[in-house]
Amino acid sequence: MASAALVQRPDAYSYTYTDYLGWNEDARIEIIGGAVSMMAAPSTIHQWVVGELFGQLRDFLKKKPCRVFVAPFAVRLFPQANLRDDTVVEPDIVVVCDRSKLDERGCNGAPNLIMEVLSPSNHEYDEQVKFWQYLSAGVQEYWIVDPQKKVVQVNILERGYYHTTMYDEHAQVPVTVLPGCFITLTDVFTFSPV
Repeated sequence: MASAALVQRPDAYSYTYTDYLGWNEDARIEIIGGAVSMMAAPSTIHQWVVGELFGQLRDFLKKKPCRVFVAPFAVRLFPQANLRDDTVVEPDIVVVCDRSKLDERGCNGAPNLIMEVLSPSNHEYDEQVKFWQYLSAGVQEYWIVDPQKKVVQVNILERGYYHTTMYDEHAQVPVTVLPGCFITLTDVFTFSPV
């Protein structure tokens, strides 16, 4: 995800999905626990990495029931029928296998897989704030991709906790929620601007 800054109204107003629906569709904004996070435009290398990950997943998922989406794509981690839920995120990449969670605005409930690509200014946000949100929501697999260090942290949900494995740029990483799918990190981290 591009860099993010948390913004809370001075009167401690807690934003909800209802507020989110009224905002400009082109804005990259998330709500976590009622606090708004505005995201800056992503860098070229960030977009390259997201594109490579998305492309490999898309190719694997052709003619399969799961779907892959790229940001901006709204995910309501804890959806409420009255639209007053206070957490809406826009992960870099989302895989959803339960199509009943999808509507015209995004995903309602925990996706099967989320991938976030780090930017220099958002490490804490993705590695801590979102980590705990995704764990609490029951996201089965959460990847944190670091283009600077050329490593991927894969978190797999087991018995209420994430079990973490680190992979370097030379690895072929299995996608646990998609049996038979492997991501080639050499392609992901080989940046070519032209």
